[in-house]
Amino acid sequence: MGLFSQKKLSRGLAGEPVDADSSTSFLAEVWDWMKSVVIALFIVLLLHQYGFHLSTVKGSSMQPTIEEGEWLFINKTFRVLGGPRRGDVVVVKEPAGSDADSPYLVKRVVALAGDEVYIRQGKLYVNGEESNESYTDSPIEDGRFEPYTVEPGHVFVMGDNRHRHASYDSRSFGTVSVDKLEGRAEWIVWPISKWRAL
Repeated sequence: MGLFSQKKLSRGLAGEPVDADSSTSFLAEVWDWMKSVVIALFIVLLLHQYGFHLSTVKGSSMQPTIEEGEWLFINKTFRVLGGPRRGDVVVVKEPAGSDADSPYLVKRVVALAGDEVYIRQGKLYVNGEESNESYTDSPIEDGRFEPYTVEPGHVFVMGDNRHRHASYDSRSFGTVSVDKLEGRAEWIVWPISKWRAL
């Protein structure tokens, strides 16, 4: 009878003998952990792409409602849960050929498909009625906008900042296809002191 058993041994980091089965189970555990991390990352990417994400505001076109540097919680599922509504704050893909500084714009939906929109004496009218825009702090200073009927599958968007040349919106680049809406801004989440629903 020999002094050592026939079981194969390997050496651990401290020089202690380690059972080969322990080494295999450790590798299996690491592999399981790595699979879990990959699956979690995949789910996060899916949620970011098709569900929800955070976005930082640049520029002043949505003042006084939203200030530059604030973070917004964006719901990307709203198109399949009823679509845009008048008054929604949305993230719009920058129109082709525009001179905006970022690839996305934050604007407010002021008119939907089939609505007639126009501006007179600093006021916005939709379907012949003056819009109640409590989120603005000044009349529209950019002059008149002739009556325009929003085509099917599109929305008319404006910034809340109605001072002259303060917002690049549908008055400049036209209506926006619903397919170009990246999501609806539902909350200001940062800074904490500004946390509120939009």
